[in-house]
Amino acid sequence: MKTERIILGIDPGTTIMGFGLIRVENKKMHFMQLNELLLSKYSDPYVKLKLIFERTIELIDTYHPDEIAIEAPFFGKNVQSMLKLGRAQGVAMAAGLSRQIPITEYLPKKIKMAITGNGNASKEQVAKMLQSVLGLKELPKNLDSTDGLAAAVCHFYNSGTVSVGKSYTGWDAFVKQNPAKVKAP
Repeated sequence: MKTERIILGIDPGTTIMGFGLIRVENKKMHFMQLNELLLSKYSDPYVKLKLIFERTIELIDTYHPDEIAIEAPFFGKNVQSMLKLGRAQGVAMAAGLSRQIPITEYLPKKIKMAITGNGNASKEQVAKMLQSVLGLKELPKNLDSTDGLAAAVCHFYNSGTVSVGKSYTGWDAFVKQNPAKVKAP
């Protein structure tokens, strides 16, 4: 494993996509950036997906992350919401895979547990812990960006462990690990 690497964390969403970047040097993490892509002003769901893909590619081309950590959609009662979130996550993953960047998914509870020690922590608790650990001067109004940053920090904390979630190093790896999701021509 390289002694220096950049991790991009993504909290996918169709209203707000949050993201954060950390740089790891000599096993110590340093805050780089957190921000969000506001999508609520767009009514067309396909435009939203296009913007998620383009913003993810822009982040990759600007910061050259070595790894991507992404929050996996949680299983809720609203099937339509899950479908929308799954599409947003898939588009962000496709952007990373198109650039051959390894991707690891983390369940929201695992991210919260890694950051706060409590898998049921609130967004505010996660944000406050990140502020403390990374020395952030202030927190953003929307906490979707801190959720993206939390995915990156969770990945840092889980680096080197045997099981960190589902990882894909490219399309070939995705196809091999998900034969039921691939349709033959």
